[in-house]
Amino acid sequence: MRTTTPWWALWRLPLLMLALVVSLGFAQFALAQADPEREAATAVPAVDADIWRQIESGETGPNYRSSRFGSDYNLINTVGETWRQLRERWVSPFGVIAVVGMIVLIALFYLLVGRKKLDEPRTGRKLLRWPLMVRSLHWTVATLFILLALTGLNLAYGKAVFRPVFGDGFWAAMMSGTKLIHNYLGPLFGILLVIMLLRLLADNIPRKHDLAWFAKGGGLVGKGVHPDAGFANGGEKLWYWLLATAGIAVIVSGLVMDFPNFGQARDTMIWANIIHAVGAFGLTAVALGHIYIGTLGTEGSFEGMASGYVDETWAKEHHNLWYEEVKDQAVSEEQLEANRTSSQGDEPAPRSG
Repeated sequence: MRTTTPWWALWRLPLLMLALVVSLGFAQFALAQADPEREAATAVPAVDADIWRQIESGETGPNYRSSRFGSDYNLINTVGETWRQLRERWVSPFGVIAVVGMIVLIALFYLLVGRKKLDEPRTGRKLLRWPLMVRSLHWTVATLFILLALTGLNLAYGKAVFRPVFGDGFWAAMMSGTKLIHNYLGPLFGILLVIMLLRLLADNIPRKHDLAWFAKGGGLVGKGVHPDAGFANGGEKLWYWLLATAGIAVIVSGLVMDFPNFGQARDTMIWANIIHAVGAFGLTAVALGHIYIGTLGTEGSFEGMASGYVDETWAKEHHNLWYEEVKDQAVSEEQLEANRTSSQGDEPAPRSG
């Protein structure tokens, strides 16, 4: 059945045409503003040969060159050039070496040593290691960390990797989305990381037996029993304190760049960028090792953060001091299944001393 458009709805057509014309006008204006020649002519008027000779000679002045910390120069930003040199010569190569180097080391370690399996058979009795709240917090922080790491690597190297392959249009759209994700998820990650660090602080206080754990390489050096470890072993504590130091530095430096409206100078944001990049690259590399050990590298480790429970054998071999404190709380798999069926939820989390 044919329908006709009411006469009173025809006013939408001229308004749509007007909006189209206005949008085209704004597009042309934006393109004109983006023209490098016009921008240069506007930003640096009346620059003649004498002025450039003064600049090249190193003469300082409000209109020539500035080595001051304030961003009140016009032509040459020497601090910005220092930042560019640091980024291109040191920070970017460091990121590639750290991340790719860690991937290569993990691959070689897996091929040469293989997965660390349990020395004894599983008992089938389980100990609660991570309650639901901590697991939820961990997986949320881990997911945000991975997203921030991927988008951060894209911001650092995406231009060199994706632009030549896919072209300017794809690269520009991808970078726009990358910046949006990175800038908005960063503060959320910072808040949740601080909450998680506070929640796990009591279990990550360094102890004397942690030195012996490092001396034995977490059980990889020498033969015999595993080195002593409480609720958290020496490696887990090292990762915790890296997050509590370098991680906080990355968060703070990221907030400095994320919120330029608080009055920080350009020079402050430049050094925040250096700190942010170096810390983020380092943490990403170490996180790859943490992910490997907690998943493919060690039998039984992933189960604890997936279900909350670990087998007695795993607890005894990897965290013997904690096991001695909570071994009387072990429950059978049948009892756990009954608990799930009756929707009783998690038991209170055992704590280390």
